[in-house]
Amino acid sequence: MLKQEEVVRLNPDRLEELYSQLGEAGAEDVVCRALEELAARLSQTERCYREGRLADMRKSARSLVAIADQIGMHMLSRVAADVAGCADRCDLVAVAATLSRLLHIGERSLSEIWDLQGMNI
Repeated sequence: MLKQEEVVRLNPDRLEELYSQLGEAGAEDVVCRALEELAARLSQTERCYREGRLADMRKSARSLVAIADQIGMHMLSRVAADVAGCADRCDLVAVAATLSRLLHIGERSLSEIWDLQGMNI
């Protein structure tokens, strides 16, 4: 069994920019909505994969890219783009591998940003 030990990196500058532009309440609202949407899209992406709906899975992964970029989750965005790219090439082995990585990084990224929010950046 392979053990995934990637370090999840968030871009705190992006979060600070949101807080600067929108104020604390506005930024927290944007971040909370984005986190909820990310969690829902990660689940949807996995469900589409399990159901064999590759086109829907690709579309869901693509939507993760924009949402993750909005709140500074660049690694999550990049891996979601990799999942979509593998689906574009119909490389099912690569889809399975990158989707597994996406779910792992997604879970860790969501935890990390919740921790950052708790520190009131």
